[in-house]
Amino acid sequence: MSYSTLAPDVWDPVFEADTNSMLSSDQCVIRGQHFFVKGLIEIPVIGGEDVFSWGVWVSLSKDSFARALDLWDTEGREAEKPYFGWLSTELSLYPESTTDLKTNAHTRPLGTRPFIMLEPTDHPLAVEQRTGITPARVREIATAVLHPA
Repeated sequence: MSYSTLAPDVWDPVFEADTNSMLSSDQCVIRGQHFFVKGLIEIPVIGGEDVFSWGVWVSLSKDSFARALDLWDTEGREAEKPYFGWLSTELSLYPESTTDLKTNAHTRPLGTRPFIMLEPTDHPLAVEQRTGITPARVREIATAVLHPA
């Protein structure tokens, strides 16, 4: 159970012509100045083993992005300390903006997207990540994503 976005909110197709910009399924650079990785905000589903995931983009500093790239294809990369970042995906079904929430991107083994841990605030998304969601909430999210009003 997951939903994902294709690019950070600030991505514009005009950047495709910019040689200092790139967008892949896992990384993004905008004008050689803004750096992003894609990861998963995982939310436990109460009453079972399932996890609901949001595929989101997180901005990283230039140094953190460079370090993450250096280790991208390296076995054991999951031992790397988390990278601080800012959530760069607006999840509009939350009553408060999700853009610019503080995060830590935890690198995981090869073939697995980073785990995005939100700062433990009272933002509804952060609360859901800490406390979990019901299967009914999963259905509510699915309805909102698949059948927007």
